[in-house]
Amino acid sequence: MPKTKVSGINIRYKVDGEGEPLILIMGFGGGRHAWFFQTRAFKKYYKVITFDNRGVGKTDKPSSPYTMRAMADDTIGLMDYLGIDRAHILGFSLGGMIAQEVALNYPERVRKLILASTLAGREGEMREITSEILKAFGLREDFLEEDIRSVDITKFMRTLLAVAFNMRLYRIVFLVPIAKFYARLVDFKGLIGQLAAGASCNTLDRLHTIEAPTLVITGTGDRAAPPRSSDVIASRIPNAKLVKVEGGSHGFIMEMPGRFNKEVLDFLKGN
Repeated sequence: MPKTKVSGINIRYKVDGEGEPLILIMGFGGGRHAWFFQTRAFKKYYKVITFDNRGVGKTDKPSSPYTMRAMADDTIGLMDYLGIDRAHILGFSLGGMIAQEVALNYPERVRKLILASTLAGREGEMREITSEILKAFGLREDFLEEDIRSVDITKFMRTLLAVAFNMRLYRIVFLVPIAKFYARLVDFKGLIGQLAAGASCNTLDRLHTIEAPTLVITGTGDRAAPPRSSDVIASRIPNAKLVKVEGGSHGFIMEMPGRFNKEVLDFLKGN
């Protein structure tokens, strides 16, 4: 699978399909393969670009601090390498925060914007969510670098999956084995870097400047990024469309891919 050097790091990526480019930006700890259900559907109509964010998968995991702006720059750098002037941008969870920064800092590069199950970095809300994630790690808020070595990553992944997915059978039968497999591959510093970037995200007061037509989509049963966050985001972005999927979990892109994919495709194909 190809790699390219962007912003001083090697990024692993893949291109599927033909047509207008559609960039998919995955969330915290997830690699490009987590878009499996979307890539399969979207590549029939679009040139779909998926990649591992810095800190995960086969992309480099630099020791320097991660920021949302740096990860947005990674996305733009990959577009530059691939010769893509403008693209539809779809970001999920942490990827939605990155997508916001792309739209805010590079408005001319975004055709349409889709923000799925994400946040805008409201301080109190982010602190609450970050605290829960740190608990899953078994870390204090004032954790030290050496504390990372004591983390039970398999337990952590199970905790995250329990919050992200609502279907019990789906979690136990399908995702727990994946958690064990992923735990053997995960890089602690990469996860901590992404967590720190997410904790520092704050776009709320800038959302009104987003120019791209925007879809904000969330599940009403999201326990990781509360649906009220999507209400706020949609209210701040001019003419944004808000879709709430009844009963959808944080990970409803996997649990309810048919519904999610239909909403996205309908939005992209609309005028």
